[in-house]
Amino acid sequence: MQKIETCDIFTGIQLGIGTWAWGDKLVWGYGNSYSEADIREAFKVCVGGGVRFFDSAEVYGQGKAETILGELCAQEDEEFVIATKMMPFPWRLFHNSLKFALQNSLRRLRVNQVQLYQMHWPLPPVKVDTWMDRMAEVVDAGMVKAVGVSNYTLEQTITAHEALKKRGLRLASNQVEYHLLERRIEQNGLMEYCLEEGIKIIAYSPLAMGILTGKYTPENPPAGTRAAQYNRSYLEKIQPLIKTLIRIGNDADGKSAGQVAINWCIQKGTLPIPGVKNAAQAVQNLGAIGWQLDAEEMALLDEVSLAVTQP
Repeated sequence: MQKIETCDIFTGIQLGIGTWAWGDKLVWGYGNSYSEADIREAFKVCVGGGVRFFDSAEVYGQGKAETILGELCAQEDEEFVIATKMMPFPWRLFHNSLKFALQNSLRRLRVNQVQLYQMHWPLPPVKVDTWMDRMAEVVDAGMVKAVGVSNYTLEQTITAHEALKKRGLRLASNQVEYHLLERRIEQNGLMEYCLEEGIKIIAYSPLAMGILTGKYTPENPPAGTRAAQYNRSYLEKIQPLIKTLIRIGNDADGKSAGQVAINWCIQKGTLPIPGVKNAAQAVQNLGAIGWQLDAEEMALLDEVSLAVTQP
């Protein structure tokens, strides 16, 4: 099958920033270890480093992330590519539910149009193709430039893409968890289909919620909701991968493990969107662009990551 070019909103973009932590107290502890002032500093560093793609969602911080992002972007003269998401809660059954949610997001973001509007999860009872019809309506109304989905399986992605094609549109993206510890889209056909159809894979949590930075060890596991998934036993198991990331980074003019992990996502053809809570994290993320892993390094990371993630 002939490869189709991706949506033009992604042209020239290698790295984006995710805003899940902007206002989220439950998972990330917003207001405790970092504040809105820290986020503002991080945003300035990102913009200064050339980042123009920011991804948000109406449920991040119960709208707080969109509000902060809208305020920050409004203070700049730059043109940004803003992406946000609607959560298809089971009670959103009415025809105008999507349009109403979008209007609220646009108000918080201080814009008249969002470049990418995504369905956050494929939740029942409303069918995928029905949601895509409603997405097409807001594109026709000039409120959205491109349509994306998030956390969709291969079958759901195909259904969404085919539904949009009937309306003269194409599915622009599928945002999924993808990193060196989560590579199922390579095996289940989703990545192959998206590459062939010009559907951009937006990789969220490219650092596995900070695990791939090497910050956490079996002796120093993460706290909070991450503790169960990334426990001491798991951290012990993935140490060969962490050590490989560190070694490759040292050989690449002192790049960090996290920068190598993000660059791996970029070389796989995805758009990674790591989060930032402060200026230091923003600087780290920016260090993932402007260079690239070679074929031998990519192959080694592929091999080691599969070895440590297999049961």
